[in-house]
Amino acid sequence: MKITDVKTVVVNAEMRNWVFTKVETDVPGLFGWGEASLEWKTRSLVGTIEDMKQMVLGEDPRNIEHIYQKMYRQSFWRMGVIGMSAISSIEQALWDIAGKDLGVPVYRLLGGKVRDKVRMYTHLGGGNMKAVYETFEVEPLIELAQQCVANGYTAIKVVFVPYSEPLEGPATVKRFAHMFGTLREAMGDNIDIMVDFHGRTYPAMAIQYINAIEEFHPYFCEEPVPPENVPALLEVRQSTRVPIATGERLVSRHQFREVFEQRACHVIQPDLCHCGGLLEAKKIAAMAEMYQMGVAPHNPLGPVANAAALHFALSTPNFLIQEDMLTDVPWRWDVVKSDLQTKNGYWLPCETPGLGIEVDEKAAAKHPFKQEVMHSLTIRAKDGAVLDW
Repeated sequence: MKITDVKTVVVNAEMRNWVFTKVETDVPGLFGWGEASLEWKTRSLVGTIEDMKQMVLGEDPRNIEHIYQKMYRQSFWRMGVIGMSAISSIEQALWDIAGKDLGVPVYRLLGGKVRDKVRMYTHLGGGNMKAVYETFEVEPLIELAQQCVANGYTAIKVVFVPYSEPLEGPATVKRFAHMFGTLREAMGDNIDIMVDFHGRTYPAMAIQYINAIEEFHPYFCEEPVPPENVPALLEVRQSTRVPIATGERLVSRHQFREVFEQRACHVIQPDLCHCGGLLEAKKIAAMAEMYQMGVAPHNPLGPVANAAALHFALSTPNFLIQEDMLTDVPWRWDVVKSDLQTKNGYWLPCETPGLGIEVDEKAAAKHPFKQEVMHSLTIRAKDGAVLDW
């Protein structure tokens, strides 16, 4: 069996373009799908996948580790997030081919099932961009959270951390704490609530914000500082008593190494579409297991990413909870056909061979590439200076 072609299908989903990668083989009807969606980098990502194609043509798609090593190491320049996203999507597609070829779901090839179902959490509005990133008032916050719970979720994530300068006054901290406290009161203690700091704060403010909501028991606080400074993350972890999560902007196990060695968080969040794919994520999770850390993969992406995340979660012992955005656009499941089933806030195992999805390329063509909404460009301090989104 040989790889004969690598193609991309780009689908505009408003906030981001989904980038699906199709790896074709010389076996009639046997191909695999992966996903590489990366906010605001679609053009360069598609070009990088085309570059990677030249490295894998003619290879046996079942030699997944060999092909990964070839793409990662023989590119010479070590990959950043664009290159690793391209590699991830090809790698996922290879697993899809392997499962289809053997007639088994991918999770069985990753070590088999270690749990019977996969706990999920979602964002306000189920992933609607305006709800997720523009809810800074208490009343709509509670209403949107209640809608998520009514849809079966037992855990939700909020992203209402203020866009912050290195230091803010007490009014900002008190307003943030009031919002979280009011939300906790409305949700009760049986709903887990995560706070995504989105790398918006530096240590001084992150510590103040987290300590101000400690009494309301956040499930975890995510990415309290930008990802490039692990000692800053460690400072936050050591100065607070709320679980800390990070990792969505780290790629390959090599970038996770310092986080592990410094024990800078409690939960890691690799993105299977960016970190190197399924096997690299399994290696990262195994490293986390050595440091007694949970794994809560990042995944606000498209339907192929959802499928890959399901197989990872089913087969990973220290998996904790899985992010989703299943209602970001209403036609999501028109573009990708799936046997994915949800019940009471859990994904259920899928027994379809491979990843259990197929991209409807005709339906995808109805939503062609266009420039995404670059929401981050709107974020400014009161004096007009750029802040982290």
